[in-house]
Amino acid sequence: MTNTATGIEIPGYRAGTWTIDPTHSEVGFSIRHLMISKVKGKFERFDATFVTAENPLDSTVTASAEVASVNTNEPNRDGHLRTGDFFEAETHPTIDFVSTGVRVEDGDFKVDGDLTIRGITKPVTFDFDFGGFGGDPYGNYKAGATAKTVVNREDFGLTYNAALETGGVLLGDKVTITLELQAALQQ
Repeated sequence: MTNTATGIEIPGYRAGTWTIDPTHSEVGFSIRHLMISKVKGKFERFDATFVTAENPLDSTVTASAEVASVNTNEPNRDGHLRTGDFFEAETHPTIDFVSTGVRVEDGDFKVDGDLTIRGITKPVTFDFDFGGFGGDPYGNYKAGATAKTVVNREDFGLTYNAALETGGVLLGDKVTITLELQAALQQ
């Protein structure tokens, strides 16, 4: 498709409503740990809806991840992440994103929106890399993409940390959020 109003060419693009395919998608994050490496985690339960418009820049995204489903492959750490030291899952059961705009910058798509973690909403921008569009063996029309952003966890009230005997702190401030997405066009 070439959109003459915007000059954007996206092969296979279709306007419509798309729902996330959770078996082919992942909501992940990474954070510096002990100042020497990064720890990765993901949310096992999440949902998203994409509405692609005739003009791709008018498209929208809404998404949420269930905080209780956090998984870093360490059950004790996952339990701690659910407490008031971090996500406070009982009071704030989801992390939510609502787009406020789509734009092209230097040839790359950017999705701006409001991210809410622990009841605090801040604007963020995801770098959006289209993987493409195509049909699966079951007759579904699919879209794939990777989206990535970096946030300061303290902006969302996630301030827990501990000083290390060797100097420095247990956790870095920056969290990289990486979304591997596959969605199906709804009929």
